Amino acid sequence: MKRVYITTVLTCLAILGVMIALFNFMNLSSGKERVTVGFIYDNDESTPYTYNFSLAKDALEKKYGNKVKVLTSSNVLDEEMEEPLRQMAARGCDIIFFNGYSEVVRELAPEYPDIQFCQTSYMDMNGQTVPANYHTFKGEAYQGRYVSGVAAGMKIKQMISEGIINEDEAVIGFVAAFPTSEVISGYTAFLLGARAMVPQTVMKVRYTQTWSSYALEKDAAQHLLDEGCVIISQHTDTIGPAIACEETTNADHPVYFVGWSQSMSEVAPTTSLVTSRICWEPYITSAVDAVFANKSIESFVSGRIHGTDVSAGFENGWVEMIDLNQQAAAPDTADAMNSAIEQFMKGNVGFVFKGDYNGINPDDPSDTIYLKTGYTENADTSYPLFHYILTDVITVEE
Repeated sequence: MKRVYITTVLTCLAILGVMIALFNFMNLSSGKERVTVGFIYDNDESTPYTYNFSLAKDALEKKYGNKVKVLTSSNVLDEEMEEPLRQMAARGCDIIFFNGYSEVVRELAPEYPDIQFCQTSYMDMNGQTVPANYHTFKGEAYQGRYVSGVAAGMKIKQMISEGIINEDEAVIGFVAAFPTSEVISGYTAFLLGARAMVPQTVMKVRYTQTWSSYALEKDAAQHLLDEGCVIISQHTDTIGPAIACEETTNADHPVYFVGWSQSMSEVAPTTSLVTSRICWEPYITSAVDAVFANKSIESFVSGRIHGTDVSAGFENGWVEMIDLNQQAAAPDTADAMNSAIEQFMKGNVGFVFKGDYNGINPDDPSDTIYLKTGYTENADTSYPLFHYILTDVITVEE
C-alpha cells in the first residue's frame, strides 16, 4: 500500500511538473514581458508636429511603466535615416516608430524581420508590395481641417455681421510647406469648412518649400496678413505663423489664427481660435499591445485597414479638436464644430470635398476634377490623395 502511495505521489508531481512547464512555455510564447520601443523624430519636441507625435511616447510610458524601454533619436533628416535606424535595431528594439518621410525605412525593414517598423504614411501604399514587418498609419487629418474651417467660418460670419469686414473681405490665408497632396487636401478641407459657414470665403496660399523654418513661415504669414487675410492657418512645423498673427496690431481689422498639431494659446493667446491635431496615441499604443501579445499589429488596431496601412478619424479618436478659445471664437462655434464632428462620428464623410467646384492638378493641368458628385478622401490609403487646386476660390501666391 505504501509503495502504491509513493508511486501515486510521484506520478502527480510529474504531471504537475509537466503542466507548469507547459504553462510557462505557453505564457512565454503567447506574449512578451518587456518591450523596447524606438522613436525616430524628424525634428525635436520644440516643434508642434514632433511635440504632438511625442505625446504617444508619453502615453506608452504612462500605460506600461517599466514594462517598456523607450529609446528616442531626434532631428533626423530623411536622407540620414539609415544610421539611427540601425543603431535602434542594434540596441534591441522590438518596434520602431518614425514620423519622417524617408523611404529608407521600407527598404531596410526586410533586414530586421523580428522588428516591427511603423512609419507615418508619406505616399500611397495601396496596391504596393511592402515587407510584412513594415506598417504605415495616419489620422484622417482632413476631418479636423474641415472642423477648423467651420470655426474660422463662424468667426468670419461674426466679423461680417458686426461690420468689421465686408463679405468681399472674407479671405483666409494658409502657410503651406510643399504642394503635396497631403498639404493640398488639408487646406482645401479647411477652406470648404469655412465656406460651409460663409460661402463667399476664399483662400490665399503661400508655400515655404520647407517643413520647418520659423523665419520663412512667419514671413509667409505676414505677407498673407498684409494682403488682407483675416484668418491664418498652416501646414508647417513651427509657431511662426501664430506669432505673426499675435504681433499684428496695425491692421485695419483684427486677425486670428487656427492651429495645427499643438495648441497655440500660449504664444497667441488673443488670436488663437482652435487647433486640430492627429492623435497618434491610439495607433501607437495598440501597435505596442500587439508586440506584447506577439500578434499582428493590424489585428489590434481599430481603423480602416488596408493591408499593413491604417487610417481613422474622429470615430476612433485619431483626430481631435483642442483648445477652443472662448474669448476669441464666435458665439456658438462649439455647437457648429460639434455638428460637423457628429457627422464624421457617424461615418458620413462624403460632404467635405463636394460642391460646385472645379479643381486642377498643379503638376498636370490636363488632370481636372469636378466635385459635384463628391470625392472621398482616405478611401483606400492613409495618405491623403486629393491634389487639386480649386479654381476661383483658392489662389496660390508666388
